[in-house]
Amino acid sequence: MYKSVILLSGGLDSVVTLGASKEEYNITLALTFDYGQKSVYEEINASKGICKYYNVEHKVIQLDWLKEITKTSLVTKESVPDTNLGTDKSMKSVWVPNRNGLFLNIAAAFADTYNFTHILFGANAQEGKTFPDNTEEFRERINLVFEFSTLAKPVVYAPLINCTKNDIVKIALDKGIPLELVRSCYNKADINCGKCESCMNLKQALINNNCKELIKQLFDDEN
Repeated sequence: MYKSVILLSGGLDSVVTLGASKEEYNITLALTFDYGQKSVYEEINASKGICKYYNVEHKVIQLDWLKEITKTSLVTKESVPDTNLGTDKSMKSVWVPNRNGLFLNIAAAFADTYNFTHILFGANAQEGKTFPDNTEEFRERINLVFEFSTLAKPVVYAPLINCTKNDIVKIALDKGIPLELVRSCYNKADINCGKCESCMNLKQALINNNCKELIKQLFDDEN
């Protein structure tokens, strides 16, 4: 029987990964990471809410040292990008050193201790175009690493790996996943700003799926 841990930021991709896979993969633990990002408290609160909804244990992992070596806009005083979506420049502006590699290795340590068979994360095709750690090639290689670096040999699984944001929203709507609990914003604010790159990607996917009421609920610039 499967027993799984998931990387959960509270954003669209990780929330839909949890909602779509919770029963089949028996997800019992969600890990949220505090690396000094601007939206850390909002991400933690959103993740707590979604874990309560799905009755999944939630743990926050502190990574203070990662903030010290991260020079990009998610943690510095530099503004996060609100243009040039999907470009190399905007990718570098929000790149955190080895983030998915690090997070998955930490999850693998939990797997080794608590006998998790799978580690789930929200990699997807749209972000895979600019972020190499969101690709199938990355997933395959880190699975190979875990065959040697762990005793449990957990399988890293990304159910949305071939999906665009439009596809991910459609999956959420079809499965009744509570998108009103999603927090995808890069900025520190009470509600999704609607202007940063992450918000713009989510908003466009909601527009394409005719989610007018959700847009009003989720975004500050729509109220």
